[in-house]
Amino acid sequence: MMMEPDYPDLSPRAELLGYFRTLLGQFGPQHWWPAQTRLEMILGAILTQNTSWNNVFIAISQLRRKGLLVKARLMNADAREIEAAIRSSGFFRRKARTIRGFLDWLQRNYSGSLRRALARPPLELRRELLALRGIGPETADAVLLYAANHPFFVADTYTRRILARHGWLADGVGYGETQEFLHGNLPPDPALFNEFHALLVETAKRHCHRAVTVCNGCPLEFDLAGHSRRSFPLRTSQPAGVVMPGPPGV
Repeated sequence: MMMEPDYPDLSPRAELLGYFRTLLGQFGPQHWWPAQTRLEMILGAILTQNTSWNNVFIAISQLRRKGLLVKARLMNADAREIEAAIRSSGFFRRKARTIRGFLDWLQRNYSGSLRRALARPPLELRRELLALRGIGPETADAVLLYAANHPFFVADTYTRRILARHGWLADGVGYGETQEFLHGNLPPDPALFNEFHALLVETAKRHCHRAVTVCNGCPLEFDLAGHSRRSFPLRTSQPAGVVMPGPPGV
């Protein structure tokens, strides 16, 4: 009986999982999200918009020092107190309004219970979060993934940059299309999405900068040739069990 030749699996799924294993072997687990409670995680997702994590860390530390990481205390805090605590994160007035809006939504719809809110069906919860002022797709999906443990890949700027430079996506592809590609080519595993996202962020920060690439020594340097040989279309089908989000919100 003639044996079939053992060709390598070059499917997007196999190669993306190869990226994951390579990055995990190089950088190790990233232990995301760095928070003690789900409330702290959600606040961090809001505060990290348009700033570095170092600035968010300072803001979170200030919130903790003032006792504002306790939900009841935060709900009763006025805007000026919140603004003063989160000033280091930048756009602090806008972010304070977003935090207040989130807390008002939580109180109005779920009697202040994060547990009840996060137990909502994921697509319904995502729609509700996107309807809140100041919460866009990236922040909403971070809440869904890291606080509610749902398989929504956070297809942020770092992720899009790496995938485009390695030929998986066209330059300038948006958040929704990138997330669709990842959901269609990865198993719907929240733990995988959590770690893979964190590893891609670490890779971008070390090597795949916005204006300059430092490919020498990058764990994904082996696959630079993939950019010229790939012609995979975006897939709209998803593995069984995965929940596809609707159009990105504002």
